[in-house]
Amino acid sequence: MRHLLSLLETLSLNTPSTYSPDTAVPLDKRVFGARDLFSLWFSLGVGLMVLQTGALLATGLGLSGSLLAIFLGTLVGVALLASVGVIGSDTGLSSMAALKLSLGSRGAMLPAVLNVLQLIGWGSFEIIVMRDAASLLGARAFSEGSWLSSPLLWTLFFGALATLLAVSGPLAFVRKILRKWGIWLLLAACLWLTWNLFAKADLATLWAQKGDGSMPFAVGFDIAIAMPLSWLPLIADYSRFGKRAKSVFGGTALGFLIGNFWLMSLGVAYTLAFAPSGEVNALLLALAGAGLGIPLLLILLDESENAFADIHSAAVSSGFLLRLKVEHLALAIGVICTLIALLAPLAQYQNFLLLIGSVFAPLFGVVLVDHFIVRKRSVDVTPGLLRWPTLLAWSGGVLTYHLLANFYPDVGATLPALLLAGLLMWVLGRKR
Repeated sequence: MRHLLSLLETLSLNTPSTYSPDTAVPLDKRVFGARDLFSLWFSLGVGLMVLQTGALLATGLGLSGSLLAIFLGTLVGVALLASVGVIGSDTGLSSMAALKLSLGSRGAMLPAVLNVLQLIGWGSFEIIVMRDAASLLGARAFSEGSWLSSPLLWTLFFGALATLLAVSGPLAFVRKILRKWGIWLLLAACLWLTWNLFAKADLATLWAQKGDGSMPFAVGFDIAIAMPLSWLPLIADYSRFGKRAKSVFGGTALGFLIGNFWLMSLGVAYTLAFAPSGEVNALLLALAGAGLGIPLLLILLDESENAFADIHSAAVSSGFLLRLKVEHLALAIGVICTLIALLAPLAQYQNFLLLIGSVFAPLFGVVLVDHFIVRKRSVDVTPGLLRWPTLLAWSGGVLTYHLLANFYPDVGATLPALLLAGLLMWVLGRKR
């Protein structure tokens, strides 16, 4: 443990951790290639939360229905995610700074505030997930009353680890930790869990069983697409370090598609095979029983990367609003997330995922059309304070989402809202 902390301290001191959120990254500092971005987004597509999101679909849709919803939702989601990533490499700007080109300097403040709030929520959830899994592993390996099963200990540990990673910044984390050895440990864990599933579960019987109908397929699709879409407001914080748009798109899309589909599918299958009650602890117990809990432990450590991304990007968005150093804000936000994790229980977060989709999916439908069609990838624009056509198109998309979600849930809301918002932007943008 001391060696890991020493390494991270060295990285944070010797590597430029951040660039101003409002300033484009210089061309000579855009060093991420396809392999870097594949490693990052495969890792961010893998995690305990992804497994638990798969568990949400299991009972209602069954194995075959869940896998179809996950595949289609992830496929559409990563295409949109990678496309937004290209905006980061085109502009060299952080996510919220790039939004100024579409929304105006004041118009971009609202999504920046919403992004900080949702990332603090995600960061807290990630710490809670890691805390619960580590406590369970500690109790299983030693005893219920052992200090290694203490939720307080693990909350503080993972909160501190995620905060330190966030302060060190993406260049240090991706190139000197994740790409060199983290990705291989994670692949080993995923392969072991897959082998264990095929060895111990009757997948043919599970495949033949239908879901109980408690969840419409469209809602399952919306939950699946919400996972990649939840990263839309922060992907440019990392893709702005990308060398070329082609590498950014390919590395991001392939990495997240493989990681997210793989782990969410495992969450469905493990729930149906070994934890039919659908409870979080039942799924964790089933995972802890595979390979002496070592694969779960490796995925648990990988979860700190998701918390790192949440805390770092919350700091970047806060820096865009407050004009303070990102390193200092990352430290403060890490402390806030840890305190929330200490006080809040892990509740079902299906509604949280859908709420994120209601705000950010239409927004980035607008941003994608504005960047690629209206402005034709040009960044040489004067955005002004507010761009009303863009704001009106965004509002129309959000309204569409909530109307569909409330009155026509079987249709699905995320993709129609995104497409309608993009269509409105195309129509309004032509009249400028």
